Amino acid sequence: MALTFSDIFKFIFAVIFPPLGVLLERGCGVDLLINIGLTLLGFIPGIIHAFYIILKY
Repeated sequence: MALTFSDIFKFIFAVIFPPLGVLLERGCGVDLLINIGLTLLGFIPGIIHAFYIILKY
């Protein structure tokens, strides 16, 4: 799997505000809701989930 130039920005946004990284990668959907929930429970789980979503697709 190759990383694209836009993935770099998605990673930066995922560190600053994890749901934004997921929104840019997957749009509005279940993954975004899961990430919002994880971010509310703890910032680090939200970042891990966002990195997983960005790297997965």
